[in-house]
Parts: sequence; structure tokens; C-alpha cells
Amino acid sequence: MNQNTPPDDVRIDPPNDPDLDRHEPSVDAAAPQRETEPSWARDALLDMARHGLIEQRRARRWKVFFRLVTVALVVWSLTLVTLLFAGGERGTPGLADPAAAVIDITGLIATGEANSAQRLVPQLEKAFEQDNIKGIVLRMNTPGGSPVQSSAIYNAIRELKAEHPDKPIYAVAEDMAASGGYYIAAATDKIFANPSSIVGSIGVRMDSFGFVGAMEKLGIERRLLTAGKNKALADPFSPVDPKDTAHLEGVLDEIHAQFIEAVKTARGDRLADDEAIFSGLFYTGATAKEKGLIDDFDSVRGVVRDRIGVERQIDFTPRRNRLEQLLGATAAEFGQSLLGQSPLGLGQETATPMMLP
Repeated sequence: MNQNTPPDDVRIDPPNDPDLDRHEPSVDAAAPQRETEPSWARDALLDMARHGLIEQRRARRWKVFFRLVTVALVVWSLTLVTLLFAGGERGTPGLADPAAAVIDITGLIATGEANSAQRLVPQLEKAFEQDNIKGIVLRMNTPGGSPVQSSAIYNAIRELKAEHPDKPIYAVAEDMAASGGYYIAAATDKIFANPSSIVGSIGVRMDSFGFVGAMEKLGIERRLLTAGKNKALADPFSPVDPKDTAHLEGVLDEIHAQFIEAVKTARGDRLADDEAIFSGLFYTGATAKEKGLIDDFDSVRGVVRDRIGVERQIDFTPRRNRLEQLLGATAAEFGQSLLGQSPLGLGQETATPMMLP
């Protein structure tokens, strides 16, 4: 051995003695099989345990999923019930203490709105029939709307007053009680307002547009088929026909005359001898008092306390809950899309008489 060789390179080889092989322990042929069998069983058991854990996890996940679905269904059901009954007719209190019924008439008066005869008249009937209600106040914040709905509410108030002569009903114009709103207010026993309120506008209007000139400039040809020569009356895409205009003016004059007659019948001698009040003009509350369109200045609170003589107010305003609004709007849009209809007519927007300022 070289003395310069590092110790790591030292290698000791076994002696080449054939007798040593005879002394090595003999290897049993069955030994590897005995060692393999426990390994195979162990792997099988581990595999079974692994699959069991996977199944347990899956079952646990499905259980959590179904629990979440159940909770979601319960929450959804509770929300649905809450939306269905919340904000509904609240004018049925169980207390028997004397009170005044307050009904808000806010916004457009029209079919399908909260300010429609279908919704307001039942609330008026409840207020008149309930014993603890000593009077009714209509809080007016409306520019008007449909002459049919306004007339129906006006007539209902007059009939209920005749059936319950000892129960007063008043109208209080806050920001505005104009046109169809004033039509309704006129049916009450007295009308109150603020000096700055907008009152009056006793008239009828019909809005439309004409696109004939624009169509000519753009080279657009109008193709219209009708059954009935007057079916396309006031068509905005056709030239103005003097006969159509005369007919529409006659319709408006007739509705206007009904409006004037209703106001004169309800207000009587309180109206000033001034035909201008029936010309469609609207006035401030201060001028309206001078012309006899209102009786005095007051607020809802003042009327409840000083005119009716009670302290409590009960809200009898009909309200559409959110579910009704959602379903109503969705159904209307779906029907219009399905039939190819516009909101105002069968595939054609038609001018409609309205009582608006």
C-alpha cells in the first residue's frame, strides 16, 4: 500500500475463500412470500381505509350541502311570506281608541297604481265602516292622472259620505292637488292646503307627437294597414287630419264638462264666479282660497287634531308590497314581449286623455 494514498481510498476485500460460502446462512425460498403477504394485506387495509375516508368526506359534504339548501329554503320561504304580507293594508288596528284614518294619494292616479279606484275605494270603505275612526284625511301630493279612476274615486267618496253622514272626510293638499287630484279632493267635505301648494288645473289634456317631417327627410315610408277607417286616429306617423283633431277635441270637451260638473256639484256656492278656474289654470294655495277652490290653510296634523278632534292617526294607505311589484312588472313586460305590444295599445302607442297640469 502506498503511504501517500488517502485513508478514504482504503478498501479491504474479503478473502477469496470458497469455504466461506458454505458457512453463509441458507435462504429459505418461502421467506420472501412470508414477507410479501403482510405487505399486501397492509396495502389492502390502507386502501380500504382510504376509500372509507373518502366516502365519509363525500357523505359529510353532501350532508352539509343539504343542510345549506334546507336553511336557504327556510330563509327564502320566510322572506317570501314577509314580502307577501309586509306593506299591505295596515288600516285594521285592533285598538278601539278614537283615531283618524289618513290615506296618502301620492303620484300618478292610474289603473294598476296604488292610486287607483281598485285599491283606494276598499280602504275608504274600511275607514268609514270602522267604529273607532272618527274622520278620514286624504293627504294629496298628486298631479292627477286618469279621468276614469279620478271619477270612480270621486263617486265612491260621495256615496260613502251619504251612507255615513256623521263621519267627516277632508282633503289636505301638501305639494300639489291638481287636475285629477283636485277632482278627488272636491268630493270631500273640506279642502285644506298650504299657501304655497299647487291647486286646480281643472282641465283635460292629450299628448302626442308628429314624425311626418322627420320621416320625409330620412326617406322613411309609413306602411299602415287598418280595419276601420278611423282605427289609426291620431297616428303620430301620419299627417294631421282635421276631422281626427275635431273628434279628439270633442272627446276632451266632453270629459272636461264632466269634470266641471263634478266640481260645481261638490263645491257649490263656495266657488268664486270666475270661469277662469275651469280653464286648466293652476293656482297657489293663497289664490285658490280666494277663488273658493280650497276652504282654509292647514296641515294633516292640524286637521286631525283640530277638525276631527283626535290625537291618533292610522295609516290606511293601500300599498303594493315588493313581491307584487316585482311579479306585476315582470308579468306585464313578459306579456308585452310575447304579444309584441307596447304598454298603451296593440302594437301602437295611442294618445290617452289625462287630467294633468
